[in-house]
Amino acid sequence: MSPRAVVWDFGNVIVRWSPRTLYSKIFPDPVACDRFLSDVCTLAWHTPTDCGVTFAENCAALAAVHPQHEAEIWAWHRRWDEMFSGAIPETEAAIEALHARGVAQYGLSNISHETLDSTLAMSPAFGRLTGVVASGVEGVMKPDPAIYRLTCERFGLAPGEVLFIDDSARNIAAAHAFGYDTHHFTDPAALRPALEARGLL
Repeated sequence: MSPRAVVWDFGNVIVRWSPRTLYSKIFPDPVACDRFLSDVCTLAWHTPTDCGVTFAENCAALAAVHPQHEAEIWAWHRRWDEMFSGAIPETEAAIEALHARGVAQYGLSNISHETLDSTLAMSPAFGRLTGVVASGVEGVMKPDPAIYRLTCERFGLAPGEVLFIDDSARNIAAAHAFGYDTHHFTDPAALRPALEARGLL
């Protein structure tokens, strides 16, 4: 079965996201920045917000453990948009080209329900997606097979009809195991050839 729809991850596929983009402003010393992101505001700590916990709840709990970093912890919530550094032009161009050819496109992202709308406003490319499955809304996140199943059910797709594009090797492996065709997004220049190889462009 050949893919007839493309399902896009958001962060570091459509838009660039990194906590370091914000925290390098707060901690100009790279060593101090590394230490904070590896010991305090870690990605593991952030994960519950992608599954429905509010930023306020998560930040308050962490600030209680690290009161000396209270202001820096709350910056994760209050200055969230500063973690983004723009859209990825190659992806925007691919989404526009797929839209021009009438290819169905959807989103599947591990993202908080609180930041979904502001993220969707970051690029016109998001407007080309017919629908979005957001982990923070659904209460389940990649790489749980349940979210890949939900995506198919919601958009009326069989797994083999989906080309899923994500920057996470773990998410890609789980999607492939579920039956999706997949493209591990590591190099923007490799995106269009991957779409062309499947006859989508």
